[in-house]
Amino acid sequence: MAKDKPLKSSYELAMERFKKSDDEAGVERKPVTAAQKAAIAEIRNFYKAKAAELEVLHESGQRKTMEPAERETLDREYRRERERLSSEQDAKIEKIRSGRTS
Repeated sequence: MAKDKPLKSSYELAMERFKKSDDEAGVERKPVTAAQKAAIAEIRNFYKAKAAELEVLHESGQRKTMEPAERETLDREYRRERERLSSEQDAKIEKIRSGRTS
């Protein structure tokens, strides 16, 4: 081994492979601007609050009933709503990162 080249960590090697595969696929990466970071943080805060609100409502509903079928229905609705919120958040963040507006 050459003494002038330090060894690379597995993380660094993996990142080089990802970058190479992205380059071959024509994927262009742009750094996120400060304005985009602020907008993403705002979106994350909003959806974190919505998730907390949803959790409180779910727990309240669970406390009101002891019927197993109703509790299962409440659980399914809670999971479905959490997935919807997560998908909305991810879509909005990706829209900001890609620079699309509207």
